[in-house]
Amino acid sequence: MFKKIQIIVQKFPFLSFLGNKYAITLVAFIVWMLFFDNYSYFEHRFLNGQIDELNDNKKYYKSEIAKDSVKIKNLKNDNMTEKYAREKYFMKKDSEDIYIIEFEEDKIKDSLLEAKK
Repeated sequence: MFKKIQIIVQKFPFLSFLGNKYAITLVAFIVWMLFFDNYSYFEHRFLNGQIDELNDNKKYYKSEIAKDSVKIKNLKNDNMTEKYAREKYFMKKDSEDIYIIEFEEDKIKDSLLEAKK
């Protein structure tokens, strides 16, 4: 085997370090750690990407929780509860009439949202 390595080194002098058994061991170790090991470099990159994605999700959900907490706090007030019911569910008092006015732009936006689903 060493004669084959010597022949290769004579043809390609830049590979002269392959004649050293420590260099061969080091190269084999590096290749093993980069590609084949359970804790390989590529596996770490993939896992770091997942960690970053989960941290982004965590930030998003924390901001959503903060928004919802403000809404819940506002809905504990009776006036705000009434306002919310009137705006979202078109509720009214018995002595009132409600007229719903829809604009053409709203219909276009609604149809685009339904198409995306």
